[in-house]
Amino acid sequence: MRTLQTVLLGFGFVLAGYVPACAQGNGLIGQGITLSVIVPEQPDPFPSGAESYLANKLIQVAVNNGVAAGKDFGRFFIAANVNMSSKDILPGPPTQISQNMEITLYIADYFDQKIYSSTTVRATGVGTNETKSFIDALQHMPVKNQQLDRFVAEGKDKILAYYRQQGDLIIQQAKTLAAQRKYEEAFFLLTSIPDAVRDVYEKAMAATLEIYQSYVDYLCDINLAKARAAWAAHQNSEGAEAAGVFLSQIYPDAKCHAEAMELYTEIRDKVLADWQFEMKKWQDGVDLESQRIEAMRQVGVAYGTGQQPTTYGLMGWLR
Repeated sequence: MRTLQTVLLGFGFVLAGYVPACAQGNGLIGQGITLSVIVPEQPDPFPSGAESYLANKLIQVAVNNGVAAGKDFGRFFIAANVNMSSKDILPGPPTQISQNMEITLYIADYFDQKIYSSTTVRATGVGTNETKSFIDALQHMPVKNQQLDRFVAEGKDKILAYYRQQGDLIIQQAKTLAAQRKYEEAFFLLTSIPDAVRDVYEKAMAATLEIYQSYVDYLCDINLAKARAAWAAHQNSEGAEAAGVFLSQIYPDAKCHAEAMELYTEIRDKVLADWQFEMKKWQDGVDLESQRIEAMRQVGVAYGTGQQPTTYGLMGWLR
């Protein structure tokens, strides 16, 4: 269980110095296309543990061609199906198995079930058993050549065309969701738009900042009410810890932030009177607008992760 000081420190960190990823210069703000990496259910034989090897290869294929790829769930993805084409027994000692495989790669739209680009590469692996041979083949899968360049370029062009055609509709859909207080889904849509479609991206970021204040105020009202209820029920270390969980979710520029600080001070004076707390608003020296957009991007990522299925039954339409 977290200590009371840990909870209150967390409260102070979020209220005083929320440190978004963009502050570390990792280029997330203004990012281009990002593909989810999906390893769908594969036909036998597909050894246990081979998924991570294949996923890493898919990431390399995307990154080597200027497209980000990772585990965050999104509309567009890169995936692969593996089919064994032949298997040979090589005399020893030791006896080894040689396997040839065909790996068909896809860039596709998960929601509309549309394939934007596909290609097939071949790989051969050798090992002392089928599993080792299979893994060896995956390790020898090519990740950079003209064929793969064309594959990624075609997928990227079609994704950008989708956002050019649907961008205004996506932004309007996000605003409608925000009006219904479905903020997380709204941010998921808006922050998925790549900056390569500059005019649409700028409109999306403007909409994100418009929705931002409504979201943080709404969140503040809910969490402050819960924090007050938790503290009123138990005005001791137990109640302080429960209240701190809710206070830690309040953004530094929410309208009820001052009221949250009053409650924090009351809790501190009663339970931890000698603990010093110095408040700041956002991290010094970092563009405030970028911090807000990155904070909302993280909200959208969290929403997408919650929508991510545990298994991907893609075999039926990835052909």
